[in-house]
Amino acid sequence: MAADYTKADLASCLAGLPLSAGDVVFSHSNAGFFGRMEGARTGAEICTALAEAILARIAPGGTLVAPTFTYSFPSKEVFDVQNTGSKMGAFAEWLRRHPEAHRSADPCYSVAALGARAVELTRSVSENSFGPDSFFDRFCKAGGKILNMNFDAGSTLVHYVERELHVPYRFDKVFQGTIRENGVDRSASSVIWVRYLSDDALSAAFEPFDKLARSRGLFPTQPLGRGAIGVISARDTYDLIEQTLPARPWFLTKAEGMGVTNPRMVPEG
Repeated sequence: MAADYTKADLASCLAGLPLSAGDVVFSHSNAGFFGRMEGARTGAEICTALAEAILARIAPGGTLVAPTFTYSFPSKEVFDVQNTGSKMGAFAEWLRRHPEAHRSADPCYSVAALGARAVELTRSVSENSFGPDSFFDRFCKAGGKILNMNFDAGSTLVHYVERELHVPYRFDKVFQGTIRENGVDRSASSVIWVRYLSDDALSAAFEPFDKLARSRGLFPTQPLGRGAIGVISARDTYDLIEQTLPARPWFLTKAEGMGVTNPRMVPEG
């Protein structure tokens, strides 16, 4: 069976994107959607090639980060920093298991990082996944870039921006549980930014954000195999949301597309 792309195609794809030496990139990914890579027989070989190509593109001094979210505390599970698997796909799990990767001790929204600033971005993060000194806060302050593989311009960073801008349809919710780190258990709190469950219209919808970002040239993409890779900066993500919310307060939810202008927001309990 013919390959859908080669390592040379991958390098060419990344060369056509606005990436620079020293960049911090955060990547949501669906690596399998690219199709067959020439010379790669396993998923691990594909993930290795993707990571090596990205790190080469942002060398020297670059850092690659992937979401390794587990939602352990809401699921009433112990979060083992070294051993709890990611729920975010093959590439993220490959990065989590990399012997040189560093993972944040966030029992809901952990990330794994590889590269020059990996420790800085993951060490001793705040208990609030989207608050000051969280990974996403550090990522923004580092001038990070979202590098999405077979996803649109939306990313989990959107929730950080929503919290910073005090959207009315989400709130901080506290969960309690156990974090196991290097074999040692400790009780901990985890605060995550959740939507009100009283109206399905408040479910997240990133398609309008993606459409806006593309229309303004903020999310350039390059084809690769059967898919594509795109890049948008954290700064552009923040600014676009901040500029859009006053006129379209529900555009990051399903409410706008449903024509709902006054969704029900009932506090829990």
